[in-house]
Amino acid sequence: MAGRLQDKVAIVTGAGSVGPGWGNGKATAVLYAREGAKVVSVDINLPAAEETAAIIRDEGGEVLVFEADVTDGGRVAELVAQTLDSFGQVDVLHNNVGIIEVGGPVEISEAGWDRVIDVNVKGMFLTCKHVLPHMEARGRGAIVNVSSIASMRYTGYPSVSYNASKGAINQMTQNIAMQYAAKGIRANCVLPGLMNTPMIHASVKGAYENDVEAMVAERDAICPMGHMGDAWDVAHAALFLASDEAKYITGHMLVVDGGITCKMN
Repeated sequence: MAGRLQDKVAIVTGAGSVGPGWGNGKATAVLYAREGAKVVSVDINLPAAEETAAIIRDEGGEVLVFEADVTDGGRVAELVAQTLDSFGQVDVLHNNVGIIEVGGPVEISEAGWDRVIDVNVKGMFLTCKHVLPHMEARGRGAIVNVSSIASMRYTGYPSVSYNASKGAINQMTQNIAMQYAAKGIRANCVLPGLMNTPMIHASVKGAYENDVEAMVAERDAICPMGHMGDAWDVAHAALFLASDEAKYITGHMLVVDGGITCKMN
């Protein structure tokens, strides 16, 4: 099926990648464009957002690039205003921004805790805050928030702030889903499992003493399918939730983990 987001406008935060390859946001932004959406490529790293936008343009898509720290409410308001000025509407809000810090309550600092909660939770709160009034006025819209199976399970190493933030995202999403269900707005989460993405290589390798090969091998072995997922697995799940195929689905936590949570206590 082609054109699953034809004539829709999608804001994708965290649309850049922190390193070479395909991150979840980058893959999702490109896939949305391939399915007919006009995409707003948002990232705190402007060159990363531009890289994603260049792929979309090279494939004939339409894209707006916007540099933003999603923890800055004023900047998020400017993002939404610029999107409306350029494209006239917002049909899909895809919240992908997220960071991780390895460690438990003793190991991480108070400032580290605050930063993870601000970026992962406050950022999604602010984008929803500024997009929802527009969606409500139009009587339709879809929000897709990227959470994690870490919101439900311990994934092999301590990351207390990250896990707490993802649990908060789940409940924030369901709260929005219930408040706006009768107003034509859906809100859902994608919960990736162990994924092989640039973010993991940049952020989690410290838990494996920077031995990247050992990290990949161990994480692959944990997965029932024998390998981690990739960014496209997340992107395709997000596309389904953003599309009209999911028009009767809201408040859902869509797990994309190759079955790993089936064997976790």
